[in-house]
Amino acid sequence: MRKLLNATVGRCAALLMRLMRRANRRRTANLAGAFMRKIGPWLPEHRVGRDNLAAAFPEKSDREIETILSDAWDNLGRVAVEFLHLDRITILDMENPGAADVTYDPTAVERMRPIRQAGPRLIFGTHLGNWELPARFARYYGIESTVLFRPPNIRAIADAVIELRAGCMGTLVASGFDAPIRMARALERGETVGMLVDQYDTRGVEVTFFGRVCRASPLLAQLARHFDCPIHGVRVIRLADRNTFWADVTDPIEPARDAEGKIDVAGTTQVIANVIESWVREQPGQWLWQHRRWR
Repeated sequence: MRKLLNATVGRCAALLMRLMRRANRRRTANLAGAFMRKIGPWLPEHRVGRDNLAAAFPEKSDREIETILSDAWDNLGRVAVEFLHLDRITILDMENPGAADVTYDPTAVERMRPIRQAGPRLIFGTHLGNWELPARFARYYGIESTVLFRPPNIRAIADAVIELRAGCMGTLVASGFDAPIRMARALERGETVGMLVDQYDTRGVEVTFFGRVCRASPLLAQLARHFDCPIHGVRVIRLADRNTFWADVTDPIEPARDAEGKIDVAGTTQVIANVIESWVREQPGQWLWQHRRWR
């Protein structure tokens, strides 16, 4: 019965996604954002988000926290809609500038140039703004890349998700026991490897994030230690109209190293957490506060 139910739900969800692709992205995203602002406070994740915000920003009032959390629900609703239109969201062409949904400044252009060159590189992102869009840059600019993702549990939905991503991203690697090996092989081929690194990892290393200890995946730092390759952070945040975006990429971050000069895994994971915290502090209403980052 469970298999039958999952198959039915999966087929319905896949059909719904295909139908929603026919709708206008901006109009649908506006509706989804407004809907999530209304329904979000009634969900159990709202309390998780409120507790997270109160601990991260003890100086903020209850009203300020609720405003940030409302924005976070709005952002989540928009990301869900935008995911169905990833291949249609336009990115500014640095060679032929013009109107585009995703823009960036000359500084980002200069930081992007080394990434377009051959050689292994690691890219990290976070659940901020639209966290699906950074992976589009690699495919758009012809960068050979491998992206780690977590597939949905229901097979039909997972297949639909892969189909949507496959046309506009690099090689997709589902999280699992063989994922580190596949990512290492991609680096050996001189590719760029990307992943989101802000979720709690029960087997991860301890880091301090917003003044509290949590666990983060050491995978990116472990790969960096093995290959000693550059590490960049990428974010795509939402602009004031909520339907267009601004992209940014960091210079290669300076990893922590041990006495022998090798990359220190725990220390580098903390360096990455510090970068992410600075991003979230700039745009708290665009981060996914509703997940249990601290446990």
